Amino acid sequence: MAKARIGFDLTDPDAPVFVISVAAELSGMHPQTLRGYDRMGLVSPGRTPGGGRRYSLRDVEHLRSVSELTSAGIGIEGVRRIVELENQVVALRGRVAELEAELTLANHPALPNLPVLRATTAMTTYRSGAPPKA
Repeated sequence: MAKARIGFDLTDPDAPVFVISVAAELSGMHPQTLRGYDRMGLVSPGRTPGGGRRYSLRDVEHLRSVSELTSAGIGIEGVRRIVELENQVVALRGRVAELEAELTLANHPALPNLPVLRATTAMTTYRSGAPPKA
């Protein structure tokens, strides 16, 4: 009987492939530190159906960054804030790319020239008891 093989796509940096001991070795940390960072929300590894942690290459890179920051004397709350800001930057860059694509499409020469409506405003002065001037 042939054994079933589980395939992993190592070209996908988000594929959860490393058990905690391997991720700990690759990141230069103790497995207990990785468990603590998971509890604190600094890293969120994938899970097996049985609940075991599986770390991706991106998780390992993230753990290395956390290690560098803590080694530089930044506290866990500081690291957490830096991670939040980095995630915001990534999200904003994605949104900028979306808006640039929309702008490129809107400025595409194949689109018909649509008339531009310009709003004009007029100010009318009213006097108490007097009808408005036309």
